[in-house]
Amino acid sequence: MNGAQALLQTLADAGIEVCFTNPGTSEMHFVAALDSEPRMRAVLALFEGVATGAADGYARMAGKPAATLLHLGCGLGNGLANLHNARKGKVPVVNIVGDHATFHTRYDAQLQSDIETVAKNVSPGFVRTSASTAQLGQDAVDALQAARGLPGQVATLILPADVSWGEGGVPGRLPAPSAAPAADDATVQAIAQAIRSGGKSALLLGGQALREPALLSAARIAVQAGVKLLAEVFPTRLTRGAGVPAVERIAYLAEMAGVQLADIQHLVLVDAKAPVSFFAYPGKASYLVPETCSVHTLAAPEQDALASLDKLAAALGAAQASPQLQPAARPDRPRGLLTAPKVCKAVGHLLPEGAILIDEAITSGLMLGAMTAGCPRHDLITLTGGAIGQGLPNAVGAAIACPDRPVVALIGDGTAMYTLQALWTMAREQLHVVSIVFNNASYSVLNVELERVGAGDGGAKARAQLDLGGPQLNFAQLAQGMGVHAVRASTAEDFTKALEYALATPGPHLIEALVPESLSGAKRKVLPWLLRSLPSLPRPVALALKAKIAP
Repeated sequence: MNGAQALLQTLADAGIEVCFTNPGTSEMHFVAALDSEPRMRAVLALFEGVATGAADGYARMAGKPAATLLHLGCGLGNGLANLHNARKGKVPVVNIVGDHATFHTRYDAQLQSDIETVAKNVSPGFVRTSASTAQLGQDAVDALQAARGLPGQVATLILPADVSWGEGGVPGRLPAPSAAPAADDATVQAIAQAIRSGGKSALLLGGQALREPALLSAARIAVQAGVKLLAEVFPTRLTRGAGVPAVERIAYLAEMAGVQLADIQHLVLVDAKAPVSFFAYPGKASYLVPETCSVHTLAAPEQDALASLDKLAAALGAAQASPQLQPAARPDRPRGLLTAPKVCKAVGHLLPEGAILIDEAITSGLMLGAMTAGCPRHDLITLTGGAIGQGLPNAVGAAIACPDRPVVALIGDGTAMYTLQALWTMAREQLHVVSIVFNNASYSVLNVELERVGAGDGGAKARAQLDLGGPQLNFAQLAQGMGVHAVRASTAEDFTKALEYALATPGPHLIEALVPESLSGAKRKVLPWLLRSLPSLPRPVALALKAKIAP
């Protein structure tokens, strides 16, 4: 058995079933060894960012890591953005990066680079270059343990070519995982006392705490103790819809998040961090928790969020409380000229039971949450690390993890171009993914940010960097060129008809929604002024404005 064969057997024995690949010369023995391991499915991506994003989406839905196979430091660099998103989402990924043979590195060949330094950006907890074929199996076990523990992480295993082709490989054996600890009794009692002490309290849920069992436990606490339920801005995976407890997400815009948090006196973190603004802004605070608010940590990312919430519920006498659940409701069928809110309305009107909804619509998805809140139960995946180009690759991985569930991915036009090659993989694997691309011919969110950061309106050269209209992209033709059924729609009727067909017909589909910008013209001009005024407005007025702009 050579090293590559031992590595693949180690992965398969540990339950790793999928490897998303973009290989090169140094990985050829791993590629050849794939035929020796029937339990491993190999999925080719035409760009490394698709492979890494697909591994991320797979793990979010499968609850276990996939592997990647990348070529040297340059290939890792190409896949870095989506590994960043996985790191921020605490998603387990076993990231295998091929390297030159150990005896070849001293020649500084054209593709030679410092892979470990690059990898540490996204794998701060585990980066290892395997030094020998005999040790490779154990190195893989150590990577698997690092990736799948709490918190989940990207574990990068660097595989020199001669370690891969060398004889004498020994598969490693992964030990049974140990249970994660819950919050200790003293912490639970202290938080229970803080909640009972008066003043408004909120649970800020993230990571593990946004799955249904933990949501139910948190909702019991909310009913019993009058606690508000909040979710992190961009959840890794949020279970939502009819019959599931509703939770209010913290707003992306810091000024609106400030409105949500203004009257909270006790903020309890459950696998989440205290809110901070996405970017720094002149004259504005980065830390969004009010000075009058005390922050308590019930469960850190390495702890069991569900068990910790159950302990808190028991301490508050809420274990038998009846949680408040989201009632079933759908918006009406949209009509007329197509706009981004009408696309979201059509999705809410038709979203099937058990769907996986992926939101990388940026400004075009402002109404998505409100339009789908009462839809049949579904899972929502969002842009955890903020590095765009995640949505289409996530859809590939989610569809492979859950082949019996439809995947609906809402994608902005700018972000779609980062990893458009994912469409080819969807066609090759015949995945039932419905990709909806909002074509508003603009980096709309950056037009908003240009004014928010105080850089002014921008002149001709500045505005040209945020405009996608010359020439305007045709996503339907691009998708058809990669083997995906695709149509364009400019009316709500045409869009809804296309979505009905795509949901009912197996295989990949793309619907290009020709829409105006959601925030443009007068809306974009007034938004910075409105955001600045929020802290001085009466609270009911500020909350109403927040709900209207970003429900």
